[in-house]
Amino acid sequence: MNARTPARVLALWCPDWPAVAAATEAGLDVTVPIAVFSADRVLACSATARTLGVRRGLRRREAQARCPELHVTRADPDRDARAFEPVVAAIEALAPGVEILRPGLVVLPARGVVRWFGSEETAAETLIDAVAATGVECRIGVADELSTAVLAARHDALVPVGEGAGFLAPLPVSDLAVEPVLAAPERVGTVDLLRRLGIRTIGAFAALSASDVASRFGPDVIAAHRSARALPERPPSRRSIPPELRVELPCDPPVERVDAAAFAGRTLADLLHARLAAAGVACTRLLVTARTEAGEEHARTWRCAEPLTPEGTADRVRWQLDGWLTGRNANRPTAGIIRLSLEPVEVVAAGALQLGLWGGVGDADERARRALVRVQGLLGNEAVCIGVPNGGRGPSERIVLVPVGDEAVPHSDPDAPWPGRLPPPAPALVLHTPPAIRLDDDVGEPVTVTERGLLSGSPARLRWGSRGWTVTGWAGPWPVDECWWDPASARCAARLQVRLGEARALLVLFGADGWRVEGIYD
Repeated sequence: MNARTPARVLALWCPDWPAVAAATEAGLDVTVPIAVFSADRVLACSATARTLGVRRGLRRREAQARCPELHVTRADPDRDARAFEPVVAAIEALAPGVEILRPGLVVLPARGVVRWFGSEETAAETLIDAVAATGVECRIGVADELSTAVLAARHDALVPVGEGAGFLAPLPVSDLAVEPVLAAPERVGTVDLLRRLGIRTIGAFAALSASDVASRFGPDVIAAHRSARALPERPPSRRSIPPELRVELPCDPPVERVDAAAFAGRTLADLLHARLAAAGVACTRLLVTARTEAGEEHARTWRCAEPLTPEGTADRVRWQLDGWLTGRNANRPTAGIIRLSLEPVEVVAAGALQLGLWGGVGDADERARRALVRVQGLLGNEAVCIGVPNGGRGPSERIVLVPVGDEAVPHSDPDAPWPGRLPPPAPALVLHTPPAIRLDDDVGEPVTVTERGLLSGSPARLRWGSRGWTVTGWAGPWPVDECWWDPASARCAARLQVRLGEARALLVLFGADGWRVEGIYD
């Protein structure tokens, strides 16, 4: 009996997609060096930037030092998804059944498209031409297994049937963690451990005994070991999905704006996850479908490595509808959305999620989030924000406000050294508009900070408006000399902690306009 031919998988990868999406939205030419930053480190950069020395993981200052003309932008998953919508539409026009792993990477069963075009080579060339018509470059990989196909796409390779292990063997072991959507977050640390143990290639990792790997590592590394050997991956869950898990939301009046569509998506995500929790399952593959008054339908399938949360589901609905409603492809709807539906395509046991004490996935947090979302719907997206730890030297810089529902990404890396940072404890109250004060020494002369970062005299008297206090103690100063290389954004200042009697202490800041109160201690 002949062995059954494996179900081949085709992966299509658009390199440097966050940088491509940022350049598209900014209207920049492809030759302009551009880098996308997250937490003050390079998340992605264009090919031009790489030729000038910019690399992923570099700090912003080092990246700009290597390439002074670098165009800098922040990471924006919504922007990435919006810009990717025309690409998905172009692929789906030729090959239905596209699954989006993330913006910039899709997979689909190769069998149908290969039978239609006659061969894998012809199918790949046709899809590349279709994507190129949208102004985007892409690479395609075909292999027996999904993870192998994704790595093959990065090398623009069509792996022959049954030769996945041979293709993977010479690749660096770090490639097993190159796609976060196919790996657990801890896999990066595991790969680093393997490298320190002398295991540098995927082939060397595959040569390890399966029992040894299982006894030393967790389920994610066991799955990575199977992928390294190009063994059949875990098949889709064969559990029959009850039809009542599919949720729909009629939209009356019809939805035509992105913010209204996003709010409807959040409501529907809450309903879906309530039903999933009641059924004891979690969703790893989701079909999002929208229908308009004119009968137009827009459907996308989203696959995730980890079970979806309500926030993750709402994000994917917003990304998909944003790209459709804003008309970034030729299939822009001609009427408003009248029906929105979410359908779980694959589910796993609810044990894949960390359940709350009383049976829900973070019930208290979910109730609080829903309340904030309702207020946000009434007052606007920017009206309801949460604090995110941020990098900086002063207390007002250590926290940034991010709208509820957006990715909690800081502007700067909070774990960076930050020379001159104010030591703990932080002030209990940080003033939004620091008021001006006067700080004098014991002979009544104003106290300043010299160019060497030293006080011109010992503080003895502080005057704030019409009131004055005797200074009984002080600490500092902590000088700050930021962006000295850029006159437009350069800043030179110094902070000082001042104690007034036994019951009050202030954090004061000295700058070009004199002393100001930045914070108050309890």
